[in-house]
Amino acid sequence: MTRLSININKIALIRNSRGSNLPDICQVAKDIEAFGGEGITVHPRPDQRHIRFDDIPKLKEIVTTELNIEGYPSPDFMKMVLENIPAQVTLVPDPPDALTSNTGWDTVHHAIFLTEILSEFREAGIRTSLFVNADPAMVSGAKRIGADRVELYTGPYAAHYHKNKEEAIKPYFEASKEASILGIGLNAGHDLNLDNTKYFKQNTVELLEVSIGHALVCDALYYGLKNIVLMYKNLLR
Repeated sequence: MTRLSININKIALIRNSRGSNLPDICQVAKDIEAFGGEGITVHPRPDQRHIRFDDIPKLKEIVTTELNIEGYPSPDFMKMVLENIPAQVTLVPDPPDALTSNTGWDTVHHAIFLTEILSEFREAGIRTSLFVNADPAMVSGAKRIGADRVELYTGPYAAHYHKNKEEAIKPYFEASKEASILGIGLNAGHDLNLDNTKYFKQNTVELLEVSIGHALVCDALYYGLKNIVLMYKNLLR
């Protein structure tokens, strides 16, 4: 079964809006795991508008499944990751002012830069993943430079799913097939939701993990956090 890692950035955004510790991020992470979540994902950004750097040591201490830290590999980000040793680090090519991730790495053009960073994380015993577009060449590039996994950026899939889901999934099937052939692990994330997640899972090869945050938190407003964790897990069976 594909693992469900839940991004709790939006929970932190709600907390930060009132300047208190409500909701308590650590308690939410514990509850998500108790409800069946198989990982906690966070993406601390330079402006710390949701997850803050000082949240990371607390989450590292209490997460019992897998902690996945996403972000651009700036010196500050790398220092924070290496001080807290998550199960997985997912590198994204976001500029500092990005509202959200909207493209993947060019693993060919940035090969030298990424090779050095991946090596440093690998030496620390951290599983590495590169956020890439659904392009077999980018998957192949990630494999060549030593990434353990790729995370396919699913924004374009989600945007075109209701127009023509068969066409929308094609590049993702090809990219997943390339990952399977090369022996690099496959993750996916961005704008996956209750409508499009099951079809994505059914039409890709050896999908190990999805990271879902924004849509899941929105759904939880209607269904409740426990119910929605189970609903998404059911889609991934």
